[in-house]
Amino acid sequence: MQSQQVKSAVRALEILEYFRLNQQRRSMSEIANDLGYPQSSATVLLKTLVTLSYLSYDRQERAYFPTPKVTALGDWIPMALFGSGKVLDAMRDVHNATGEGTFIGTISEIYLQYTRTIESIHALRFHIDEGSIVPLTRSAAGWMLLSHLPRKRVENLVRRANIACKPHERVTLEEMEARIAEIKKKGYAYAEGVPLEGGATIVLPLPVRIQGQPACLAIGGVTQRINDNFDAYLDALRSAVASIRETEVFLTPIKIEI
Repeated sequence: MQSQQVKSAVRALEILEYFRLNQQRRSMSEIANDLGYPQSSATVLLKTLVTLSYLSYDRQERAYFPTPKVTALGDWIPMALFGSGKVLDAMRDVHNATGEGTFIGTISEIYLQYTRTIESIHALRFHIDEGSIVPLTRSAAGWMLLSHLPRKRVENLVRRANIACKPHERVTLEEMEARIAEIKKKGYAYAEGVPLEGGATIVLPLPVRIQGQPACLAIGGVTQRINDNFDAYLDALRSAVASIRETEVFLTPIKIEI
């Protein structure tokens, strides 16, 4: 029974995520086919979400669509995470200047979490789901976040992150300390081929903490394009970070040299 309840909970969330990606009305058969659910299970889940007012149902079109109640579930989160909006404004400024995939990264246990993302406008690009995670040791943004932690915590996180990585992806503490030293010297982090092969990332620290944790602002894209525009992209990141006042509401200011 417990396993079935967990599966139903996962599927209910997958249905809401499905609508986030499609942003159109969908019939029960379309939802079931696209998500690979048995039609009987899909019918029960959809009826339950309608009863709970998270989905509306148009009988004439036989189609479902989310209600504003879904939006209300998380409309308070950006304010709680990012305060009055300076951080998000800085993120949008970087995206407008570069057109590259832009994200805010934070720490979640042993992982870098893509807390907020904006998709690249370039034809050749990578897609990263908002909220997705990758081991801290497998991303330039993760290295940046580690660079603001005490050595003992870095050692603990590197050891635990290595357990979550494939053997050939693991790094020694000495390797990570060398990367951290380079980041502190340059004021930014850069990496090619991690976490996505063929991609590159430029990262700067944010001058505030989000939910008590260090945070960073980054852009990522095809390696060749990032390298061709490296100086301009780095300048865009620096300008955006400099625009954030350390008195940002809801955020804890920290001093970072850029």
